[in-house]
Amino acid sequence: MAATIARTGDLTRVRPPDEGKLGGMPPSPDGPFAAAHWAIWSIPRRLAVMLLAVEALAVAVVVVNGLVAPPDVTVTGLWTLAVLTAAGVVHTEAARGVERMRRRVDRTPHLDLSSVWTFAAALLLPGCLATAVVLLVYLHLYLRVWRPSGFPPYRVVFSTTTVVLAVHAASLVSGLGGGDGPFGSARGLVFVALAVLAYGLVNLVLVVAAIRISGPATTWRRAVGHRDELLLELTTLTLGVVVAAAVSRFGPALAVLVLPPLIVLHRTVLVRQLEEAASTDAKTGLLTAAAWRLRADLALRTARHSEGTVAVLLLDVDHFKLVNDRYGHLAGDQVLADIGAALRAEVRDRDLVGRFGGEEFVVLLAAADSGDLRTGAGAVADRIRRRIDGLRTEVATPDGPVVLDDVSVSVGVAGYPADGADLDELLEVADAALYAAKAAGRNLVRHGLHAVDDPEERPGHGS
Repeated sequence: MAATIARTGDLTRVRPPDEGKLGGMPPSPDGPFAAAHWAIWSIPRRLAVMLLAVEALAVAVVVVNGLVAPPDVTVTGLWTLAVLTAAGVVHTEAARGVERMRRRVDRTPHLDLSSVWTFAAALLLPGCLATAVVLLVYLHLYLRVWRPSGFPPYRVVFSTTTVVLAVHAASLVSGLGGGDGPFGSARGLVFVALAVLAYGLVNLVLVVAAIRISGPATTWRRAVGHRDELLLELTTLTLGVVVAAAVSRFGPALAVLVLPPLIVLHRTVLVRQLEEAASTDAKTGLLTAAAWRLRADLALRTARHSEGTVAVLLLDVDHFKLVNDRYGHLAGDQVLADIGAALRAEVRDRDLVGRFGGEEFVVLLAAADSGDLRTGAGAVADRIRRRIDGLRTEVATPDGPVVLDDVSVSVGVAGYPADGADLDELLEVADAALYAAKAAGRNLVRHGLHAVDDPEERPGHGS
């Protein structure tokens, strides 16, 4: 699925070669196109092995499919191949302006929506001909979009091979529907739906595996991606079904009718991406202070109307200035990013996590336990504190990598309605509690002006 490029953003990080990498090769005198200059040598060894294994599997699947079930090449099949490829090319060209804007907004890769054409090919063509559509569409994407954007070729090759495998899986499943074709009977339609699942799952599993190998600290939830991304991919696959049905019933020329709604979908995605960029802190990926406050106000109003409860946590990194002074601001930024990831991992999707400014973070726990707000919110706060206390952040220095394992946070907690009736009051109480935690020795949690009852609570490294 197009999500290959969307979710392999972590694979682009290029690290200096060391004993854990495939590289360490000296520059080759043969020029920049020599193998020693390939970016794949700078990625972790186990990731490179995984990528090469997937690519070898894709080649084997195509070869075996061609030998075991040689494609029945017909004029209609070639015409369908040509139309789907041409539609994919036209789609790419028509959406290039939107794509450029999307990449200015967010440099991380994202869904390219090309699965409309590749999935339609999987339903309509034999595996080998469907592979040709994938290769031609992705070659054009590489030449016109990804190469100018600086995407390393190994990423494009991996993305293409995952789509090839997904296409073969979908083609195999849809073929089980019977000899009347995918749209010739109710049974065929059932297997079309199963083919959608097969296409999506094959691609998702491969991409998530690559992301997890690339960054073991990445949570499964973040590797899989946001629900909106999954729904967008499902939408493109559904459009692929529409294309295949139109071509099957009325002929290949009908595929072009999907282009206008697809371009509109591109623009809709751009609008959403602009909104997300405006509300996301660039260093941590958390909500900005303004975006957090806007959403927190809404959550508080909801709690007020439903007579529910919420809790606000205010966190400050202890002695953060020392990190910047000793190791530089880039090291400080990495610490902030790791803390942001730790916060996301410890709260639910419905909770709100933001960077409040500098080294301060803020969390709103939605629908906190009304039975004992103080104990419940305090337990979450202390769990966050403990997780951050155990962080190990590797930062680059002129003398080589250094692991920082003495980072801690102090946390202030306030709850609605006990500690305040509006967001400003809750923040004031949480800020006072944070100050009390700092004054008591740091690396502590305080609720209001009182300690959270925890016999293991202790001052931290940086006190």
